[in-house]
Amino acid sequence: MNKIFISDMEFFAFHGHYDEEKLAGNKFCIDLTMWADTEKAQKSDNLDDALNYQVAYAIVKDVITGTKSNLLENIAENVLNAIFKEFDGLKKAKIKIRKINPPMGGQIGAVGVEITRLR
Repeated sequence: MNKIFISDMEFFAFHGHYDEEKLAGNKFCIDLTMWADTEKAQKSDNLDDALNYQVAYAIVKDVITGTKSNLLENIAENVLNAIFKEFDGLKKAKIKIRKINPPMGGQIGAVGVEITRLR
């Protein structure tokens, strides 16, 4: 099983517990790591045999920018659900979501969650 990853995806979205966060929005950084058998793609050099990370990116973007959640945990759950639904050959996935400079009353670079799921 091999690892495929997309790192440092950045989106502006409107997630948060407080109404102000949902109105003003915030920057989010996402890393997605997926484990799958890549042997067929390695040999064929054909995108149809690969786990297409352009599709994975589009899924992450759609969930992050097209929904509103109170918690980062819920965003992570929604992304993982969509990723596993799209890719039958996916064995394991890990998502790391960071909310940059969150409104917590002090200087904080980021808060975040990291969730791993097995099929």
